[in-house]
Amino acid sequence: MTTTTLAALVPLLPFLGAAAGLLLGRTAPGFVRPLAVLPTLAAALLAVVVAVRQGGGRPIDAATQLTPTGSVPIDLALHLDGFAVLVAVLVGLVATCVQVYSTAYLKNDARYPSYAALVSLFTSAMLLVVYSGDLMVLLIGWEIMGICSYFLVGHYWETPEARAASLKAFLVTKLGDVPFLIGLFALAVDTGTFRITGILAAVTNGGLDHPTLTALLLLAGVAGKSAQFPLHTWLPDAMAGPTPVSALIHAATMVAAGIYFVARLLPVFAASGAALVVLAVMAAVTMTGSGLAALAQDDIKRVLAYSTIGQLGYMSGALAVGDRGAAVFHLLSHGAFKAVLFLAAGVVIHAAGTNSLAAMSRMGGLAKRIPDAYWTMTVALLALAAIPPFAGFFSKEAVLVAGLAAAVLTAAYATRLWLLAFRGRGPQAPDHGRQPVAMTSVLWVLAVPTITFGLTAGALTGWFDGHSLTPSLTTAVLSTGAGLVGGLVTYGTWRHTTARAGRPPVGAVAAHPGAEPALVEAEAIASHTAAYGTIAGAPDPSDPGRLLLGPLHRHAVTGFHLDALYTALFVRPVQAAARLVRFLDREVVDTYVRGSGSIARGLGTAVRRTQTGNVQTYLGALLAGTLVLAIAAVVLANVYAGA
Repeated sequence: MTTTTLAALVPLLPFLGAAAGLLLGRTAPGFVRPLAVLPTLAAALLAVVVAVRQGGGRPIDAATQLTPTGSVPIDLALHLDGFAVLVAVLVGLVATCVQVYSTAYLKNDARYPSYAALVSLFTSAMLLVVYSGDLMVLLIGWEIMGICSYFLVGHYWETPEARAASLKAFLVTKLGDVPFLIGLFALAVDTGTFRITGILAAVTNGGLDHPTLTALLLLAGVAGKSAQFPLHTWLPDAMAGPTPVSALIHAATMVAAGIYFVARLLPVFAASGAALVVLAVMAAVTMTGSGLAALAQDDIKRVLAYSTIGQLGYMSGALAVGDRGAAVFHLLSHGAFKAVLFLAAGVVIHAAGTNSLAAMSRMGGLAKRIPDAYWTMTVALLALAAIPPFAGFFSKEAVLVAGLAAAVLTAAYATRLWLLAFRGRGPQAPDHGRQPVAMTSVLWVLAVPTITFGLTAGALTGWFDGHSLTPSLTTAVLSTGAGLVGGLVTYGTWRHTTARAGRPPVGAVAAHPGAEPALVEAEAIASHTAAYGTIAGAPDPSDPGRLLLGPLHRHAVTGFHLDALYTALFVRPVQAAARLVRFLDREVVDTYVRGSGSIARGLGTAVRRTQTGNVQTYLGALLAGTLVLAIAAVVLANVYAGA
């Protein structure tokens, strides 16, 4: 079987698994879990085979015309280069682990069949984006991911937080997708093709007539999909969905799609200096702002959400200076350790059983109770903080020039998360017993690339445009030093605040031994909202983030009030316009409609009253009418005669 045939099967298998899962979910529930895991696992294995065959060499292209569309055809095309095949392996690995994890996490969830099918469809859409050689086909996968995220983030639709988060994620990403679509059309008009190879060839030959406008339109879609400033606000709220969904979105799909798109079409963006400046500014603001916001959050998942935003900012920064090899290397590394972090967070949430979604200030005694999550999350946090020899050190070192200050913040909030989650002084939660093997085993599977991927940097040079990924002495020292400074300062602050607090924070627990993880999380969202009004977490005097941020803390915890700003600038004016339209429709348009109906009704009533059934009445009316007509005729005759 040819490499292109195998590559075509990679996105097709999860799609078929999703379709079969939806069809058999109710009639044959015993097939749901195999249909969720096996097609995705097969796709991951085939992706590995495709990667081995491609070998980081020359790109492999294959295409057939999908449909005649006039001057710019749409092709069902594959473009397999080193970036594409490695990202596909990451997507397959993480998606398989998420599906296995979910079999235990949502064991008794009544909506698990539709959930599993949507995860498979989500995976298929991302793989389509990764392998596609035609921008219109890529757009199909791009939009399917958007609708899948809407349904998956809103899985706990009984809670208002999940409903609001799913709608927000959909609308904010669509806000970026509209100019993105226009940018794709502008690109096709300039180059005469939707094929990626044709577009890149046209750019090389100076074939772009409007490079700045096209690049900026495309960047709007990238900012929405990859949660970059100013369209990043949907991602922290999306934590209202199940934790495995968060792992999938953050590690291997959705947010990775925008960065991957820029990396694949980097010459298009590089053709405009203004676009690269915008990308660089967007990356700098994103890295700094998300780091400060992460340092202020109490919810473990929101810390990780802001962490993802910041790490994507690192990748955008590398792309802004034209180094797509470093950006994609960090994308792969980040996907591995961020999947570990989110899936381990799911174990922590279940084990903690706190009365909040995952308030770290109310966790206690977890390190010994959940050793699998403790050790794997420790490794992943070290990778996040860029401590050698973990994968994050090698990949972040490659883009360190884009944000050394942000590296200090990353190490600070990673250390804070570890201290509060595993060394916290919160109340001892009930012991839920041993965590499901399906959840803990995948943590160790994903911990392997987290530990070893960076060590392969020297052997992967050919897969990343020939870019050397081996750390230099200067940046290695800077990276490690930044991580140590951020970590040690946070640790010292934590020791100071816990000593000053004097006693552990008070917090009730609301979980029950033996409760399934998804139920714990769903109930936690509602209970935390009832107690504190939002899922951002309640203030804790022993939190080191409060002391480190000082007066900035109250702004950082809300994401610097961007949601409030957008509400004032966009939501309220739209609502006011809607109220005006409703008033005009009800009081003006409906008045005319009701008036015309009243007139017709009155005429009908008048005519109906003449229908008495009395022959004498009818004859009298006829004679009266004849007399009136006769008089009118005489009058008119006299008028005309006088004239």
